[in-house]
Amino acid sequence: MTDTIDLHVLPAETLRGTAAVPGDKSISHRAVMLGALAEGDTIVENFLPGEDCLSTIDCFRKLGVEIEGPDNCMVKVHGRGPGGLTEPEDVLNAGNSGTTMRLLLGILAGQSFFSVITGDVSLRSRPMARVIGPLEQMGARIGGRQGGNFAPLAVRGGQLKPFIYSSPVASAQVKSSVLLAGLFADGVTAVIEPHRSRDHTERMLKHFGAAVEISGNTVQVSGHPRLKGQRVIVPGDISSAAFFIVAASIVPGSDITLPGVGVNQTRSGILDVLLEMGAGIELLNQRVEGGEPVADIRVRYNGRLTGVTVEGDTIPRLIDEVPVLAVAAATAEGVTKIRNAAELRVKESDRIATVAAMLGKFGADVEELPDGLLLRGGRPLEGVICESHGDHRIAMAAAVAGLIAYGETVVRGAECIDISFPGFASVLKILR
Repeated sequence: MTDTIDLHVLPAETLRGTAAVPGDKSISHRAVMLGALAEGDTIVENFLPGEDCLSTIDCFRKLGVEIEGPDNCMVKVHGRGPGGLTEPEDVLNAGNSGTTMRLLLGILAGQSFFSVITGDVSLRSRPMARVIGPLEQMGARIGGRQGGNFAPLAVRGGQLKPFIYSSPVASAQVKSSVLLAGLFADGVTAVIEPHRSRDHTERMLKHFGAAVEISGNTVQVSGHPRLKGQRVIVPGDISSAAFFIVAASIVPGSDITLPGVGVNQTRSGILDVLLEMGAGIELLNQRVEGGEPVADIRVRYNGRLTGVTVEGDTIPRLIDEVPVLAVAAATAEGVTKIRNAAELRVKESDRIATVAAMLGKFGADVEELPDGLLLRGGRPLEGVICESHGDHRIAMAAAVAGLIAYGETVVRGAECIDISFPGFASVLKILR
């Protein structure tokens, strides 16, 4: 059992310096998955050795894939090629990782063997029907608790048929699960979204040699490609960088640089919104690495931020960053309204409720909406003792709030930060 850790945060006079953030979690997951399905070896550099991504490695090892590492953030996947996965002798455990479970369900749906996948208490309470529905329409048989909506889930796959799926939500996990299942179907599988969600799966499928076509909010993949092992350089995770981008935007006198961060347009909504609020953000040394746009992000304090409205197609581009965006909004002049974000209610915690409770405890004027948050900025924050609720992004958002609060802030249950950002506290020390 992991020991409970308290993170103590004192107000920051300023933040200055250069610090690297960990590799992108979404891309790390996908590199292991596609590497396992490809012929030959895949080398993954700057892999995120967080608990979620280690869960993905563990699952694929149980499926018969030889994986070396992570060693100094490098992983080598010895691909098994098409039809190379083997029936697991034990239950697959996705831990706390919704990405692992939902994307792996798409792959398991295409296998001719039986498998069972589960997760921790939090993941077993997160709904899976939105993924299971289209997979069953493709021909998979998936059973689980409450009509197959909750793990543990038993999968009998194989003999999938191509499918055109009109998703009611913009969700990269749903889209990716269906596209990965489409690799094992005869013909073309397509996903149509109401708004475009993050596109790492499409980019990486192309990188590994799959036939992918994109038109507006529709993505399609042709079945039975011959994927080839690749070298994947994982960019820094913008979801991790967001905590320090916000911190430097609200702590007076700050000037920080975060090198090598992914700035994929389907993920960079946090930058657009902070710029609209008046933050001083520059993208330097912009380039493309492994099919992903990357830049060094410089953030300088540019005065007090102003409130904005965040809704519509911006939400899928910053859904994971809402907790720390709310911290920025709590310090801003005027009102910030975040809407169309009901998806936050089924994350690692109910992030609408936990963000509202956390910021309210600091003294912010925050109102919980059915699908978001209303924040009236400008109230001074006071250091408090707050709970992480086992949610890594809530814990880090609370730490950022502590940088501008009067007195000491204590974040209880901070060990969950290792799910996505091992070394978060060390980076915070480097920049202070």
